[in-house]
Amino acid sequence: MLYQPQVHADGTVVGAEALLRWKHPKLGLVSPADFIPAAELSGQILPLGAWVLQAAGQTLAQWAQTPLLSALALSVNVSARQFLQPDFVDQVASTMRQFDIAPQRLKLELTESTLIHDMDDIVRKMHCLHALGVGCALDDFGTGFSSLSYLKRLPLDQLKIDQAFVRDVLTDPSDAAIARTVLQLGESLGLSVIAEGVESTGQRDFLLENHCRLFQGYLFSRPLSLSDFEAYVAHRTPEILDASGFMQRN
Repeated sequence: MLYQPQVHADGTVVGAEALLRWKHPKLGLVSPADFIPAAELSGQILPLGAWVLQAAGQTLAQWAQTPLLSALALSVNVSARQFLQPDFVDQVASTMRQFDIAPQRLKLELTESTLIHDMDDIVRKMHCLHALGVGCALDDFGTGFSSLSYLKRLPLDQLKIDQAFVRDVLTDPSDAAIARTVLQLGESLGLSVIAEGVESTGQRDFLLENHCRLFQGYLFSRPLSLSDFEAYVAHRTPEILDASGFMQRN
């Protein structure tokens, strides 16, 4: 499992997204775009998802012992099939008890494909997770089945602007308009918004101008091993915003 830093506009690392990678002995590094759908179809996504949740709990417990890392949040992707298990909330609660982790440090990322299922069950489970103190983010927002009626019902904490919109935000007026709209929507609903796939200073500056304050992407860091991520946090050079809203290195 690798960890991609999530960075605030002031340069502070606020957390990471846990990303699965599979190094096959013959095929080499297999893309998640290939093995995750296969795991979904075979049903292996359930034990795989349970393993990721356990690994996340273990990582957060380790971070809690280090002052520099103890405030970081860890985001974990949850498949629709995993989330729809009747005992999913109990699994999360059990993991929190097992590793004695602060619930606000764990964030679950749901894709929009989850929302095409039993909405009443999804809303109920999300409320139960909120009662535990665990936050939920809607990943890849705007690429699938998103609807304002969903946002009205779901007790979300965060929206993620999909990298498909961030990639061409400087050259495609439609993508720029979508990014602005998601940021305005998040602000209106009291949700934080994080932009993923940020690869250039131009993209970052556009997002900053439109009040985005959370970023993830190669401009800041590629996904890292756990030890490399911890070193990245330790050696991160703080950045500050100048009067125009752009980041300047100290």
